[in-house]
Amino acid sequence: MCIAQTQRRFCGALVVCFGMCLLGTGCSSGPRNAPVDAAKAREALRTALDSWKRGDKVDALQGATSPIYVIDTEWQSGVTLKDYKITGDGQEMDANLFCPVSITVRLPNGQETTRAVTYIISTAPNVTVSRKVL
Repeated sequence: MCIAQTQRRFCGALVVCFGMCLLGTGCSSGPRNAPVDAAKAREALRTALDSWKRGDKVDALQGATSPIYVIDTEWQSGVTLKDYKITGDGQEMDANLFCPVSITVRLPNGQETTRAVTYIISTAPNVTVSRKVL
Protein backbone atom coordinates (compact mmCIF):
# COMPACT_ATOMS: atom_id res chain seq x y z
CA MET A 1 0.00 0.00 0.00
CA CYS A 2 1.40 3.40 -0.93
CA ILE A 3 1.60 6.43 1.33
CA ALA A 4 -1.12 8.29 -0.61
CA GLN A 5 -3.65 5.46 -0.02
CA THR A 6 -2.80 5.36 3.69
CA GLN A 7 -3.28 9.10 4.00
CA ARG A 8 -6.66 8.92 2.22
CA ARG A 9 -7.86 6.15 4.55
CA PHE A 10 -6.64 8.09 7.59
CA CYS A 11 -8.41 11.26 6.38
CA GLY A 12 -11.56 9.24 5.65
CA ALA A 13 -11.48 7.79 9.16
CA LEU A 14 -11.09 11.30 10.62
CA VAL A 15 -14.09 12.56 8.64
CA VAL A 16 -16.23 9.63 9.84
CA CYS A 17 -15.09 10.15 13.44
CA PHE A 18 -15.80 13.89 13.26
CA GLY A 19 -19.24 13.21 11.77
CA MET A 20 -20.07 10.78 14.57
CA CYS A 21 -19.07 13.40 17.15
CA LEU A 22 -21.33 15.97 15.50
CA LEU A 23 -24.25 13.56 15.44
CA GLY A 24 -23.77 12.80 19.11
CA THR A 25 -23.87 16.45 20.15
CA GLY A 26 -25.42 18.39 17.29
CA CYS A 27 -29.01 17.26 17.73
CA SER A 28 -29.13 18.09 21.41
CA SER A 29 -31.43 20.91 22.47
CA GLY A 30 -28.82 22.05 24.98
CA PRO A 31 -28.60 21.53 28.70
CA ARG A 32 -31.89 21.06 30.47
CA ASN A 33 -32.74 22.77 33.70
CA ALA A 34 -32.85 20.61 36.79
CA PRO A 35 -36.44 19.61 37.56
CA VAL A 36 -38.03 21.56 40.37
CA ASP A 37 -38.01 20.03 43.86
CA ALA A 38 -41.70 20.67 44.59
CA ALA A 39 -41.49 20.13 48.36
CA LYS A 40 -38.49 22.47 48.64
CA ALA A 41 -40.28 25.01 46.42
CA ARG A 42 -43.42 25.02 48.60
CA GLU A 43 -41.28 25.42 51.73
CA ALA A 44 -39.40 28.35 50.13
CA LEU A 45 -42.72 29.98 49.22
CA ARG A 46 -44.00 29.64 52.82
CA THR A 47 -40.70 30.99 54.16
CA ALA A 48 -40.85 34.00 51.82
CA LEU A 49 -44.48 34.81 52.57
CA ASP A 50 -43.93 34.44 56.33
CA SER A 51 -41.00 36.85 56.03
CA TRP A 52 -43.18 39.40 54.20
CA LYS A 53 -45.96 38.97 56.78
CA ARG A 54 -43.44 39.64 59.62
CA GLY A 55 -42.55 42.92 57.94
CA ASP A 56 -39.10 41.94 56.67
CA LYS A 57 -37.59 43.63 53.63
CA VAL A 58 -37.92 41.79 50.31
CA ASP A 59 -34.19 40.99 50.24
CA ALA A 60 -33.99 39.76 53.86
CA LEU A 61 -33.75 36.09 52.87
CA GLN A 62 -30.83 36.57 50.49
CA GLY A 63 -28.36 36.51 53.38
CA ALA A 64 -29.68 33.29 54.91
CA THR A 65 -27.63 30.08 55.07
CA SER A 66 -29.88 28.76 52.29
CA PRO A 67 -30.65 32.00 50.43
CA ILE A 68 -34.01 32.67 48.81
CA TYR A 69 -34.22 35.37 46.15
CA VAL A 70 -37.64 37.04 46.01
CA ILE A 71 -39.16 39.22 43.31
CA ASP A 72 -42.53 40.73 44.22
CA THR A 73 -43.29 44.30 43.18
CA GLU A 74 -45.91 44.88 45.90
CA TRP A 75 -43.54 43.70 48.62
CA GLN A 76 -40.76 45.82 47.09
CA SER A 77 -43.01 48.89 47.09
CA GLY A 78 -43.84 48.57 50.80
CA VAL A 79 -47.29 46.96 50.66
CA THR A 80 -48.01 45.01 53.87
CA LEU A 81 -48.98 41.34 53.74
CA LYS A 82 -51.72 40.73 56.31
CA ASP A 83 -52.39 37.07 55.53
CA TYR A 84 -51.98 34.40 52.87
CA LYS A 85 -53.24 30.94 52.03
CA ILE A 86 -51.55 28.57 49.60
CA THR A 87 -54.59 27.26 47.73
CA GLY A 88 -53.10 24.26 45.94
CA ASP A 89 -50.03 22.08 45.56
CA GLY A 90 -49.05 23.91 42.39
CA GLN A 91 -48.12 22.70 38.94
CA GLU A 92 -44.62 21.47 38.15
CA MET A 93 -43.38 22.74 34.81
CA ASP A 94 -39.74 21.87 33.99
CA ALA A 95 -37.61 23.85 36.45
CA ASN A 96 -40.49 25.74 38.11
CA LEU A 97 -43.45 25.22 40.39
CA PHE A 98 -46.44 27.46 39.65
CA CYS A 99 -48.28 27.78 42.94
CA PRO A 100 -51.65 29.51 43.54
CA VAL A 101 -51.91 31.72 46.61
CA SER A 102 -54.65 33.92 48.06
CA ILE A 103 -53.09 37.01 49.62
CA THR A 104 -54.60 39.76 51.75
CA VAL A 105 -52.60 42.97 51.62
CA ARG A 106 -52.87 46.43 53.14
CA LEU A 107 -52.26 49.11 50.55
CA PRO A 108 -50.50 52.38 51.37
CA ASN A 109 -53.91 54.14 51.60
CA GLY A 110 -54.92 51.70 54.38
CA GLN A 111 -57.34 49.70 52.28
CA GLU A 112 -57.16 45.90 52.59
CA THR A 113 -57.76 43.70 49.58
CA THR A 114 -57.68 39.95 48.96
CA ARG A 115 -56.75 38.49 45.59
CA ALA A 116 -55.57 35.31 43.94
CA VAL A 117 -52.01 35.36 42.61
CA THR A 118 -49.57 32.77 41.29
CA TYR A 119 -46.00 32.44 42.46
CA ILE A 120 -43.30 30.82 40.34
CA ILE A 121 -40.68 29.01 42.39
CA SER A 122 -37.39 27.57 41.16
CA THR A 123 -35.06 25.41 43.23
CA ALA A 124 -31.96 25.17 41.02
CA PRO A 125 -29.41 26.53 40.69
CA ASN A 126 -30.78 29.09 43.19
CA VAL A 127 -34.04 29.15 45.10
CA THR A 128 -36.18 31.94 43.68
CA VAL A 129 -39.73 33.04 44.43
CA SER A 130 -41.37 35.47 42.05
CA ARG A 131 -44.92 36.54 41.46
CA LYS A 132 -46.31 35.74 38.04
CA VAL A 133 -47.01 38.94 36.15
CA LEU A 134 -50.25 38.92 34.20
